[in-house]
Amino acid sequence: MRFSTTIARPLQLVTRTLQWSSAVIVMGLTSYFISKGPRGQHIIYQEVIATLSVAFFLPAFISPFLPSALSKFVLLIDVIFSYLWLTAFIFSAQDYNEHSCYFDSPPGVTCGRKKANESFIFLAFVFTFFGMFLEVASLWAYRKENTVQPVVEKHDGTRAPLDAPAETTAPATAV
Repeated sequence: MRFSTTIARPLQLVTRTLQWSSAVIVMGLTSYFISKGPRGQHIIYQEVIATLSVAFFLPAFISPFLPSALSKFVLLIDVIFSYLWLTAFIFSAQDYNEHSCYFDSPPGVTCGRKKANESFIFLAFVFTFFGMFLEVASLWAYRKENTVQPVVEKHDGTRAPLDAPAETTAPATAV
């Protein structure tokens, strides 16, 4: 089976929706953490990445329909933000998994909310990573479908090519 834009578009839209939704949830949970108490550098980093992602991921929703115009820009955003989300995940894993997460920043917030934030940070990373590969595959399929292949005709010399002028002999007329 051949990968085509008809297969890529729905996959891209689902991936982009899950990617953007994960970033919005991280932004909400991290904003809640900021409002509850002392803020650490990791929480501020997660909030900045989530907020920037919500804005910068919007062109990715249009990219499946305008691949020649947006794919390179969206691919660059995916590459950059995949590393940023991976770093945010590492920070949250260090904060909430090394020892009791109840006393980590912000203290007093339940571990369930902190683990949920960590989980959605990981999902944002994964969907950004998959989105990057789907963007490349979609651009490849688009270019393959919209490139005109030259037609090469082969002749073995036994007959005239089909587009050659026809040889007609006029019937002899008696005078």
